[in-house]
Amino acid sequence: MSTVSIFDDARFPLGPFVPYEGNPIMRPRGNSWESSNLYNPAALVVDDEVVLLYRAHAEDIVSHVGLARSTDGFHFEREPEPILSPEHDYERFGCEDPRIAFIDGTYYLTYTGWDRTSAQLCLATSTDLHTWTKHGPLFEDFDTFATVDPRGHAWSKAGVIVPFRIQGKWWMYFGEGAIYWATSDDLISWTPGTSQDEPMYEPTPGSFDRDLVEIGTSPVLTDNGLLLMLTNGAVRHVYDDHVDVDYRCGQVVIDPAEPTKVLARTQEPWLAPQTYEDTHGLVSNVTFVEGLVKFRGRWLAYYGQSDTTLAVAVHDPASPWGAPSALAD
Repeated sequence: MSTVSIFDDARFPLGPFVPYEGNPIMRPRGNSWESSNLYNPAALVVDDEVVLLYRAHAEDIVSHVGLARSTDGFHFEREPEPILSPEHDYERFGCEDPRIAFIDGTYYLTYTGWDRTSAQLCLATSTDLHTWTKHGPLFEDFDTFATVDPRGHAWSKAGVIVPFRIQGKWWMYFGEGAIYWATSDDLISWTPGTSQDEPMYEPTPGSFDRDLVEIGTSPVLTDNGLLLMLTNGAVRHVYDDHVDVDYRCGQVVIDPAEPTKVLARTQEPWLAPQTYEDTHGLVSNVTFVEGLVKFRGRWLAYYGQSDTTLAVAVHDPASPWGAPSALAD
């Protein structure tokens, strides 16, 4: 088995991305574990197919991770049973929001373990995408909202692993609320580089990510050697009787020579809620990206729509900024 590297001729900012006209590409189905909501996929290329590891659940809102494959990146065949399901107390109400890296024959899957109090970043490993060894929460007693809106307990969801060493270490960027970094010698045990009071990137006042920023996709290497990652940002609208959120997608870039600092960020989102599915669902007004691959000459960014359906946006390097064209089904 071989995988196609996700590191290939990218530039910052990456895009433009155009939502696929055939979206949503996956919806909930049947009366099974994925009957109510299906969203937020990790993505990679394996044996000339796009593989998605996606989050889904039934009416109980207990999330599992499923697997789907595609020969064109748009039409997917799903496996009938989830590949990762809750087993332990820290994840008893859900295995959520996967991201994935493939390094030296092993898949490293980060995901959120949810017990309805703490959302903790967890790690699982596999050599075949089906049999997984769970290594538990990575950053217990760490709150990535500490400087934004403190949770007062463990909260460390969202993590992406850089699939090559930087300065002799393995690196991970993680966090919802604000973004932090961690390093490892073995890809299993990870140590945060700072305290929870010292994030490397926080929300930007007055911007589309003014209330929350979260790591989105695994990094890609740009053509000038910088690390580019797609991100998620949110704005909260507070009313007398409720709070609404609006999630949009941005980008950041990091210099491996100074990997603890965000060098630049996009000033405007490259993807925002616009279609019916983007604006109606379990959590409305959400476009939330977690998967990015280069496949057959085009960049495919996979995202959840309002925590209910799954979609893809496409960047064709032959289409410059300012001249996007939608892709027909």
